[in-house]
Amino acid sequence: MASGPDKDYVMEAVREHDVKFIRLWFTDILGFLKSFAITREELEEALETGMGFDGSSIQGFARIDESDMIAQPDPSTFTLLPWRPSGHSAVARMFCDILEPDRSPHAGDPRYVLRRNVKKAQDLGYTYYVGPELEYYYFASSEPPPVTLDRGGYFDLTPLDLASDLRRETVLTLEEMGIGVEYSHHEVGPSQHEIDLRYTDAMQMADNAMTYRLVVKEVAMKQGVHATFMPKPLFGENGSGMHVHMSLFKGDKNAFFDPKDEYFLTAEAKAYIAGLLKYAPEFCLVTNQFVNSYKRLVPGYEAPVYLSWARRNRSDLIRVPTYKPGKENSTRIEFRSPDPACNPYLAFAVMLAAGLKGIEDGLELAEPIERNIYEMPDAERKELGIQSLPADLWEAIKLAEGSELVKEALGEHVFESLITDKKVEWDEYRAVVTEYELNKYLPVL
Repeated sequence: MASGPDKDYVMEAVREHDVKFIRLWFTDILGFLKSFAITREELEEALETGMGFDGSSIQGFARIDESDMIAQPDPSTFTLLPWRPSGHSAVARMFCDILEPDRSPHAGDPRYVLRRNVKKAQDLGYTYYVGPELEYYYFASSEPPPVTLDRGGYFDLTPLDLASDLRRETVLTLEEMGIGVEYSHHEVGPSQHEIDLRYTDAMQMADNAMTYRLVVKEVAMKQGVHATFMPKPLFGENGSGMHVHMSLFKGDKNAFFDPKDEYFLTAEAKAYIAGLLKYAPEFCLVTNQFVNSYKRLVPGYEAPVYLSWARRNRSDLIRVPTYKPGKENSTRIEFRSPDPACNPYLAFAVMLAAGLKGIEDGLELAEPIERNIYEMPDAERKELGIQSLPADLWEAIKLAEGSELVKEALGEHVFESLITDKKVEWDEYRAVVTEYELNKYLPVL
């Protein structure tokens, strides 16, 4: 039950800003944002007891015979929606936790999955911080084939670039909603862009990432442009990734920083990296959940394929940014395989579970590989013991299906629902006759 200053703050803010509608947000297991609106007249009751809804129509939530669910608003996530009217009949939003009728947490709620895993870290004395870099493309419309808005490249500033204005408005909108932004710039691909969110704790960041994806699309739509977080929308160009920077703190102290170590990493940090490297193939289905995700994870386009780590080499799965004196709290791990179409709650949960498992088991970390692994002969990669991520969705499904770590991190409900959904997607995909096949085989067979 919501009570105390959080609830009082929300009620006062609604009166002060003349908020008429409050949108209650949550996600399904695939990370698609769901929403329904209540009026301010219903708000006090919603904060006290939540709002009932039919969960049987939400992907991965419940069967029709056990469909009653409660959306319990989280007052700490209250914010106005800047793209809706202001000053009169304004619109606000709150994220919700999904509960069973007896008010116990619903096992299919991605926020609950992340909360369970964060609790494990907290029980060990850790606070889990993350800072994702979400890349995306702007296209002229949502209709194929995709038409880019520019031919710019990495960090390019093109004169009269519509996308520069779109990025600017997106950053201002995010900051107006209380979401900190560190960088925004043009990415490597034509019409590809990136906005980096300022790091915070994992739950708040997952909420922020969901908000970010919607804001990018809303701002683009206002200008008649389509923004997409599809991992690989253009053949021959870089895909869009979600590089995730992460660290563990104990109190105010960065648990990853050791001034005496050659790499400025503690034993905990090294074991955490080793855990990520060991279990990345198993949880790849969560961080890269669509057929299209594996069109990005191919050699030659900066996306990581091989299980290795380095300090400077951006072809590795894990990069440890170089330590700068006086910046001890900035010591972190950059995990580079996730894409921006993942469910951030589940992605942050499995990454944390893998890292903590590495610490728990005292896994040893191999030496970093600073060479370009793409250019290594297969025999040399084999000699160095460098494994790779799954090559396609089916391989990722089979690896996840046999993973005790993924099952425990997600919980049986989400685990089974995700595996079932992804098998359906793979069956649909492999039955499609593609343009590639028609072009290659029709004229000669």
